[in-house]
Amino acid sequence: MRRHKSVLIIALGLVLVVAECSVVLAENSLHISHRPKPDPADADTVARLTGASWQPAETVAADGIRLRGWLFLPRIPNGSAAILLHGVADSRRGVSTQANMLLAHGFAVLTPDSRGHGVSGGSIISYGIAEADDVHRWFDWLLARTGASRLYGLGESMGAAILLQSLRTEPRFRAVIAECPLATFEEVAFDRLHQLSYLPPFALWPLVRTAQSYARARYGLDLRQASPAAVVARTQVPILLIHGDRDTNIPPRHSRELHNVNPRFTSLWIVPGSTHVAACVKAAEEYARRVVEWFRIHR
Repeated sequence: MRRHKSVLIIALGLVLVVAECSVVLAENSLHISHRPKPDPADADTVARLTGASWQPAETVAADGIRLRGWLFLPRIPNGSAAILLHGVADSRRGVSTQANMLLAHGFAVLTPDSRGHGVSGGSIISYGIAEADDVHRWFDWLLARTGASRLYGLGESMGAAILLQSLRTEPRFRAVIAECPLATFEEVAFDRLHQLSYLPPFALWPLVRTAQSYARARYGLDLRQASPAAVVARTQVPILLIHGDRDTNIPPRHSRELHNVNPRFTSLWIVPGSTHVAACVKAAEEYARRVVEWFRIHR
């Protein structure tokens, strides 16, 4: 009898530990504790380096959240525009290098803060579930402001995942580029926990699934729906996938998976020696050439 009671107490303790850890995991995934704020001086620097002009950008999401960013207009426009999406816990400043690159080639560039980041509204992030429609609204906003005849997208990490999921409702993109995207939120959750604990996936299953249940009950978010792979499998928008072969944040396996579900409309570049979203530094010249060329060939 005592042995049975001891086993029951241990089992109950494990359940409580899993439940508590799952709440922490879910809350840390959905909230950004530190939100870097964009500085207008950074926009001035981009404009000065490229001869562009810039202005504040703002639109309203479907749920009433105000989304803010910067719109850059090139000195000599080429009739194209691009939306650039930053990664998690970053802001629009994180895509300044890409903005400089595209402005120099005549692209108008929009760099928004994702919801829950920078000075955009919202406190909950959903890795593309809500943000995909935000991209759709920015698409309409950008076309109305620039009159561009061709629109493209480039995203990094979380921004890449958001961009890919936006293709479900925004097929008007001529082409997009996704650097270090996740294939599914569930898969990257297992990756992150394994990196922290070295436990195999089957041992992490209760924690991940309980965290998903908590997010669904507490916030109405089914994080299983955060799946770029499900959208990429059906899209006909050309996608260039870029991933560093030394990325330990989101392993390059994710981009390979995305390429494999739709090899006809995706192209994959694995960058030797590059870590997470570092291709523009590790292979600067080739990165710039590939990005601009990908957009140019999809006119």
